[in-house]
Amino acid sequence: NGETPLYDPMCGSGTLLCEALMHYCKIPSAYYKNHFGFMNLPDFDEQAWTTVIKKAEGNIRDLPENLIIGSDVLPDAIKAAGRNISTFDDGNNIKLSIKDFQSIKNLENYTIITNPPYGIRMGKEHELKNLYQQFGDFLKQKCKNSNAYVYCGNRELIKSVGLKTTFKKPLKNGDLDGRLVKYEVY
Repeated sequence: NGETPLYDPMCGSGTLLCEALMHYCKIPSAYYKNHFGFMNLPDFDEQAWTTVIKKAEGNIRDLPENLIIGSDVLPDAIKAAGRNISTFDDGNNIKLSIKDFQSIKNLENYTIITNPPYGIRMGKEHELKNLYQQFGDFLKQKCKNSNAYVYCGNRELIKSVGLKTTFKKPLKNGDLDGRLVKYEVY
């Protein structure tokens, strides 16, 4: 909502950053789509549709600089994120960098949201447990007064973070029966 800066320390191709931009800027879903199936219906009212579009466009707002930030350890991920973010008018206001989350000095008073690896495409289980433990240490040591939202596609990895969750919400992602967890860091 823009009350605190948002940071995704494992942003991958930037999906969460794009969603955050759309949410903050109040860009409607499918806004960039030019044609919808309902436009072929016999009772489609183009004038009514134009009115809906103009009203939605009147609600869109600009994204301030440094409100949404992302980083990833993989250069190719940051390249992909940059390409995806550049499709939005205010995408250039999202700051991207190549870095390991452990090298981030301080994220005090941030909203942290991320979808870390959970073993489907990369990493062995012991490596992933170590990654989640390191991420938990990062939150505890460098993210004071922040809220972290983490999607865990492998529920067993939640325990490895080493922090008490504020909530765990079931969240299916394709065939994955994952959890969205929230950590309040003081």
